[in-house]
This record gives sequence, structure tokens and C-alpha cells, in this order.
Amino acid sequence: MLRLLFPLAALSALLRAASIPQRSFGIDYDCGCFVKDGEPFRYISGSIHYSRVPRYYWKDRLLKMKMAGLDAIQTYVPWNYHEPQLGMYDFSGDKDLEYFLQLANDTGLLVILRAGPYICAEWDMGGLPAWLLEKKSIVLRSSDSDYLAAVEKWMGVLLPKMRPHLYHNGGPIIMVQVENEYGSYFACDYDYLRSLLKLFRQHLGDEVVLFTTDGASQFHLRCGALQGLYATVDFAPGGNVTAAFLAQRSSEPTGPLVNSEFYTGWLDHWGHRHSVVPAQTVAKTLDEILARGANVNLYMFIGGTNFAYWNGANMPYMPQPTSYDYDAPLSEAGDLTEKYFALREVIGMYKQLPEGLIPPTTPKFAYGKVRLQKVGTVVEVLDTLSHEGPVKSTYPLTFVQLKQGLVSNLTLDEDILVEWEMYPLDIDGAVNRDINGYLDLPKRSVGNPLSYEAPTFYTGRLSIPGGIPDWPQDTYVKFPGWTKGQIWINGFNLGRYWPARGPQLTLFVPRNILLSSVPNNITVLELERSPCRTQACEIEFVDKPNINATTQYENDAPQLFVRDTWLNHL
Repeated sequence: MLRLLFPLAALSALLRAASIPQRSFGIDYDCGCFVKDGEPFRYISGSIHYSRVPRYYWKDRLLKMKMAGLDAIQTYVPWNYHEPQLGMYDFSGDKDLEYFLQLANDTGLLVILRAGPYICAEWDMGGLPAWLLEKKSIVLRSSDSDYLAAVEKWMGVLLPKMRPHLYHNGGPIIMVQVENEYGSYFACDYDYLRSLLKLFRQHLGDEVVLFTTDGASQFHLRCGALQGLYATVDFAPGGNVTAAFLAQRSSEPTGPLVNSEFYTGWLDHWGHRHSVVPAQTVAKTLDEILARGANVNLYMFIGGTNFAYWNGANMPYMPQPTSYDYDAPLSEAGDLTEKYFALREVIGMYKQLPEGLIPPTTPKFAYGKVRLQKVGTVVEVLDTLSHEGPVKSTYPLTFVQLKQGLVSNLTLDEDILVEWEMYPLDIDGAVNRDINGYLDLPKRSVGNPLSYEAPTFYTGRLSIPGGIPDWPQDTYVKFPGWTKGQIWINGFNLGRYWPARGPQLTLFVPRNILLSSVPNNITVLELERSPCRTQACEIEFVDKPNINATTQYENDAPQLFVRDTWLNHL
């Protein structure tokens, strides 16, 4: 009798499996739409970069996006975030991409993955690792053999991790972007795109939708699109929606209309005003896009923060600040905004909004002023910062050669300066070893010890009472009288400050890096001039951000929605 039960049980399992519809996602060129599980499907998506939001807050941000009516999220994978040094991969903690994907899946959100290798994203070197430049002859974003070899190795690590998370394999990923706005790059190397297409298919299979994104013009699509990769476009609010989608139709005569980057705000630059795009302008164009039955991704839905040294720059050289707020529907700190509710209202005109409560804006607390004390200038503590000592060279070495350095020879009058001693600095390592411990160590005797105008370390401590429910809370730190530098809290590199330049005066401090059990260690590296000689040597923790200060601005503020200004520069 038992021998009969096993075949019957197996048959029952097969019948149950046969009754479960196969998960699938693809393109139907006849209906001009995506098809999900056999049914026509239109997605409304929003961008969130896991690398710009602490892991602690991933769930909160994703749930707020779900409650806004989004079907999907879109995220970039920064290569240099996961492989900062050649062959050393990190997918742990805040870099745990697979956990982020699982959270999205659990929240009921699909995922559009922008896998690179280049991502732009106003991220340091567009996501490409700096160690690629150790090969002087390398040509980035091209079919150069050295570059492709590095890409193939990296994708051989990343893409196999992504394959189980594809939609047809039970995960949330419905589409994967190859490269990023390649039509804006000078190389126009179709062999490069073909190599990427082959590589992505090799690791991900033939079922997943692979796509490209470029500006909504035939000029950008000419070098950005490739047969075998579905071509989508990006464009801003306030423009001609019909003309933008006609540009996509020049590459994709049939298939779904897709705006992969519909800008809800815009990026900022040091020394220029904070970019603001009115909520009603964004809402009006979103309505026009959805009325056409088009698919859309709102870039950004939450911008987040460029922690540490991850902020990028545009050309001609214009660096982004630490805040990547983007004037998005959710603020840098994940706060609900007028724009959030305006866009949610538009989305609700085209689909059923989810029931339930929207997670509230997180509370912020002003912990007050913290007095800092001078540890020493960079030169004074040089032996501590550079354990290996100096590197000697006739001419100065570059950043890549030295991990920091100059980019060319230096001259005095007309004489080239030679016989250099260069010190690689492990600043983050020194901070994590508690730079306070160096206060009593012997220091080099150089310059004026009373000077406050050389690159100098300062430290202090913030005490937060324990035993209070829901403490610590999020906060912001501002730098009255300070000029330009870097700040760490409990060893976490919060990012760059530059209040002398603006527009950002405060840095976001997420609660997960703060402690109430012991005092919080604060380290500041002021690069130019501190206030400590003439006024209080302190920083202040406040409960409101200021990323739109009217400080010193350039006369020629950058235009909104114009990113590839380097084309004009060239």
C-alpha cells in the first residue's frame, strides 16, 4: 500500500504545479505593451538608490513608495560601491543588495535593475572603480580589451547573484538596464554594447527584458540604442510629451512607451541654488504620460544622501553636494512632502491605491551644540595617518597611483618641481581607531601650532540620554563658522560639508548611527579654516535641514534637466 502512496503523492504535486500559472514578464509588440503573467501591464515606478539610504531605513522608504501607488522601484548598482579594491567584493550591511531586493519583493514592489557597468547617477566616477585607471591606456565604456575584461569579471560576480531574483524565477526583477545613457557618451562603440548584451544574456538568460535609457532625441538614441535591447527614453516635466515619445518611436516603432527617468526634481551643485521643481508642474506632466498609457519611472522618488566620498560631479567640473535630496516626493530624510501627495493623487486617477496607513515622517531632534577640541593638523599627525611612510618620486604621482595625489606636474615660475615625498593617508582607518587617542602622542613640529588655517582634525562627544523610547532620533548637523571638510560620527563617514560655498548647510544624521548607551564620538577634518581661533569651536545638531541657503553663488546657475553639459564643454 505504501508503494502506491508515493506515486499518487507525486502525481498530486505535479497537478498542483500545473494549476499554478507560470510567472512571466515580457513585451507584446502587437498590443504595444508589457505583458505580465499573460496580461497587459503598465508600470508606475520610482527610483530609490539603496546605496544612498541606510539599510535601517530601506523598509520605511519602500513602504512609503508602495503606499504612493507605485508598482515598482528602480535602482542602480554602483560597481565601485561593491568592489572598491580589485577583487575585494562587499555585499554586506548597507551594501546587501540581495536583502534590499527581498525587502522590495516582500513589500509587493517589482524591481527595475540598472546594472551598469556605468550608471552615472551623480555618483563618484559614475559607479566605475577608480582602480580601472591604473591601466593608463584603458578606454572606459568601450570595447577596449582591458576594460571589457574587468567588466566581464565584475558581471560574473554580480549577475549570477541577480538571476534568482528575476521575476520568472520568483523574484521581483522584471527588467534589467544595460549601461546608462550611452548615447550621451562620445565613444559610440556598438561593439561595446554588443559585448554587454552577450554578457548579460549569458548570465541572466533569454527571458528577462533587457533595455537601454537615453535622452528623448534621435541624436542620443543613435549611439545609445542597439537591436536586442529595448530602447526607452528620459525626459523632464513641462516638456512636449508627444515629441518625446516620438523620439522613442524612432528606435522602437512598436512596443510599450517608456520614460525611464521622469524627473521629479533635479540635482544640485556646490555653489549653486538648490534645485526646486513645483509639484504641480510634475503632476501635470505625469498625468499626460499616464493618459497615454505609457510606463513611467519617477526619478527620483527619494534621493537620499551621498555619504562618505560618493558624491559625483558633472563636466565642466561641477561637484554635487552630500545631499541628494533632488526635491523628490520623499525628502532626503524620507519625509512626506506636498509633492508626494500631489503625485499620489494623480496615480490614484489611473489605478487603485493600496489601502492602509502611510508611514509617517520620522521625528527629528535638536541635540544642541557640541564643543570640539583640536587634535592636530594633518602634517602634525602624519606618522599616524601614513603608517607606511612616504613614497618618493621625481615627479608627483596621480591619485590612482598613490590612492591620492596630483594629476600633473607642478611648476614654480617656469621650473618643474621635482623630488617629491608623498604620503598615502588612511584617514578613515585613523578615525575608526579613534583619533582621540592621538592627542597625547608626539607630533611633528611644523608651522605655527596656533594656526587654524591648515587641514586639521577636531574631535568632540555628543551624549544622548538613554532609556527614552524611540531614541536616538534622526537629526541634522550644521557647521557655524566652519569652511569645508569631512565629518565622522562613531566612525561612520557622514560626508562632506562646505557651508562657505552652499547651498547645503546641514548634513542628515540618521538615527541608526547614533548611540544612547555611550557618548557618540565625533571627528571633523577641517580642510581650510576653522572658527576655533575667533569664536566658539563647536558644531550644532538641529531638527530642521537647510540645503537651500543663500550663500555665495555663481552667476551662471546650471539649467534644470541638462546633465550632459560636457558635450558643450568638449
